[in-house]
Amino acid sequence: MSHLDENALSKIIVEAAIEVHRELGGPGLLESVYEESLVEELTLRGLTVERQQQVPLVYKGKTLATPLRLDLRVNGLVIVDPKAVIEYNPIFDAQMLTYLRLTGLKLGLVINFGERLVKNGIHRVANNL
Repeated sequence: MSHLDENALSKIIVEAAIEVHRELGGPGLLESVYEESLVEELTLRGLTVERQQQVPLVYKGKTLATPLRLDLRVNGLVIVDPKAVIEYNPIFDAQMLTYLRLTGLKLGLVINFGERLVKNGIHRVANNL
């Protein structure tokens, strides 16, 4: 499924997140549980998922000792940041936009599994898409 673009991938990711939420009966679990389950669901759907990947950060030509850590990167194109919070904070969208700019990617999804209905907790953040 490497030929999919960001929009097609995001549809599959959203469907997978809904399935994870349905299967686990969330909300109420730790973010790491949702993240691990989402990796499994995306893999079952034939996608490539990199988990907790470190991305070097360069500041004025110097690589910093502290890298950026992405929760999930799907098919190398979409960053996914799972959350498990009661109240969504708009700063999550701003953080995602920063991740997109720093990686040169165009689409990120912040998925809050803390919502009663996970479809209400999906925030799409685009960078020149």
